[in-house]
Amino acid sequence: MKLLIQGIVVLAAVAAGAAMAAPDDRPARAVRLLVPSPPGGPSDFAGRLIAPGLGEALGQNVVIDARQSVNGILSMETAAHAAPDGTTLSIGNVGTHVMNTGLYKKLPYDPVRDFAPVGRIISAGTALVANPKFAPNTIREFFAAAKKDPGKINIAIAGANGQVGTDVLKSMAGIQLNNVPYKGSSPSELAVMSGEVEVSLLSIPIVTPYIKSGRMKIFGVTTAKRSAMLPEVPTVAESGLDGYEFGNWHALFAPKGTPERQLRMLNRAMVQIFDKPEIRDLVLARGSEIIAGSPEELAGVLKRDIPKYKRLMADAGIVPQ
Repeated sequence: MKLLIQGIVVLAAVAAGAAMAAPDDRPARAVRLLVPSPPGGPSDFAGRLIAPGLGEALGQNVVIDARQSVNGILSMETAAHAAPDGTTLSIGNVGTHVMNTGLYKKLPYDPVRDFAPVGRIISAGTALVANPKFAPNTIREFFAAAKKDPGKINIAIAGANGQVGTDVLKSMAGIQLNNVPYKGSSPSELAVMSGEVEVSLLSIPIVTPYIKSGRMKIFGVTTAKRSAMLPEVPTVAESGLDGYEFGNWHALFAPKGTPERQLRMLNRAMVQIFDKPEIRDLVLARGSEIIAGSPEELAGVLKRDIPKYKRLMADAGIVPQ
């Protein structure tokens, strides 16, 4: 993973062809890019993918600030209350900006009011994976085992998306699992491989090497279609849970009040990064999809998805804490 991240930085630095910002648009010092996941996690990958290109466009170094916390709340709270002077940006995702609104009665940030959207970056589906010693080998066998011993199977929860995906899965399948929260995907991966928990919903790109090496086994993917990385693995929906679908997008945000011209410049730089074949190939090799879009597109996604997932969570019996 370390070599992969180093490769990302090198490739993105070469690939960053965005025009430099005008002198009055440049931040006065190095830019902090807040990331709501530990190093190596999906949001960290998204941040490191674009940081060098953004730095060239801004005329300043962009420094990754990974702040690990439950459901990314600490990182997003810090980002929301930062000065809109161009020195703080953040990577948000479907968990921090959509799922958290239905999980908590009161957040220390508002995902719409406190942020200026720059644009979505990449998306990736998740996989339902298990420790290789866990007896079930298919999703139907897993559901049967969960029904036989309600609440006895432990599932690692990585972030808000993992929590909601898990609770909706339990509701739709009519099973009980014991949720065990972890601070990010990396600790959840270790928990599955060590046998500390039996199963988890984790990012497809992250778990694919573990599946191929036999350190994890997979029951299904949560995307609407099969993953290009794991074409032989069925979707959860086609395995019997019709209508079940969850993915995870990552996006770039600035604090509300950031000048419009700077937001547009950041968006142009981000889009141009993904015009480079080597960057596109790197993203696709990770099993992710490039969804670099406009600030308006990201704002529209939030407007559509926040009420949608609040309804899904309510239907699954999830009570905001």
